[in-house]
Amino acid sequence: MINTKSHQSGFTLIEVLISLFILTVIGGAVGVFQKDVFSLNSMISSNIVFQQEIRQVFKSMSSQIRSMSFSSIGAYPIGEATSTSFMFYDDVDNDGLKERLRYFLSGNIIQKGLLKPTGNPLSYNSDDEVITDLVHYIVNGSTPIFEYYDQNYDGTTPPLTMPDGLLSIRLIKITIVVDKDSTKNPGPLLMTTQVSMRNLKDNL
Repeated sequence: MINTKSHQSGFTLIEVLISLFILTVIGGAVGVFQKDVFSLNSMISSNIVFQQEIRQVFKSMSSQIRSMSFSSIGAYPIGEATSTSFMFYDDVDNDGLKERLRYFLSGNIIQKGLLKPTGNPLSYNSDDEVITDLVHYIVNGSTPIFEYYDQNYDGTTPPLTMPDGLLSIRLIKITIVVDKDSTKNPGPLLMTTQVSMRNLKDNL
């Protein structure tokens, strides 16, 4: 009599459970990796948007500050200069009238106020000021947004003390710090620029 043995191949229950566990671990790791990648891409994109936004604000402000002049009613080119607000006059639309421009911090937003003179005789009615948001998520804290220097500024000179130095201002340093979410990387974004007030050199 010939004996034959039947050999059956397959996975035992333990092997199946181990395989499922390994697949679960791998799947979880891939999911976390994808989440981190998406989060990193989101943060990078957000930073790029902030940089572009701030650069555009700096470009506009710099152009207007350089060409500031006496107001349409004869007021000095600079109307206000504090660490969080800067007000001056410039003909931004080239219509012969000098608009009053005001860049200031409101809450955690840098805003711009634009006021055209009206009436006869001309006057600046604050009720007519048009305010627009420029940069959100400002976190400057103790870092001044605006700092002011006289003609002797050499890169290390301390800023002027306001308001006594109002007539001496010849250069303004603007610093903006933004952070959309302080609990997440990459942390605050700091950008700064300096603008010389070329028109004031001939006025005094």
